[in-house]
Amino acid sequence: MQPLRVLLLLACAVALAGCGSYSFRGTELEPPEPAPDFTLTGEGGQTFRLSDQRGSVVLLFFGFTNCPDVCPTALAEAAAVKRELGADGERLQVVMVSVDPERDTPEITGRYAKRFDPSFIGLSGTRDEIEPVLRAYGVMATRRDLPGSALEYTVDHSAYMYAIDPAGRWRLIFSPGTPVSDIASDVRHLLRAGGGS
Repeated sequence: MQPLRVLLLLACAVALAGCGSYSFRGTELEPPEPAPDFTLTGEGGQTFRLSDQRGSVVLLFFGFTNCPDVCPTALAEAAAVKRELGADGERLQVVMVSVDPERDTPEITGRYAKRFDPSFIGLSGTRDEIEPVLRAYGVMATRRDLPGSALEYTVDHSAYMYAIDPAGRWRLIFSPGTPVSDIASDVRHLLRAGGGS
């Protein structure tokens, strides 16, 4: 075989090997597992079931509407991710589940989420409906009284964003402060891989 042809074949093999590998920026769940399903209530009393979102990437966030900083920052970043994805953003569904059901009705949570992007979904329910969802995703949410404040209390909560792929598998966890470009890159890869790797 001619040396030039061998070199070309080797170069092609190396290039093809590189095409198959992608290094996620978020923390990868390995092996991927089915995302814990749940049903909660959205704006207008609409029932939301996570398993109905197959075919899209879901970015799932747990927060509350009186949150002063972490929640609005996370949702603003999710909106920036959607914009960065361009046309691919049509297959991204951002969902916020309230950790403060005593104050956050489905209407309030839904309107709050839509302030960041009209496609965003805000969900709530009773404490008994929400607690199992928090446990399933390992979300910490603790009420802390605020003596002398008009708010009366706040909720200290974990602020991770969870990525669920189009096949309904829980794939990634994004820590607060993960760059928007990194989240967008991971979401784009999940969309293009579909139910694959």
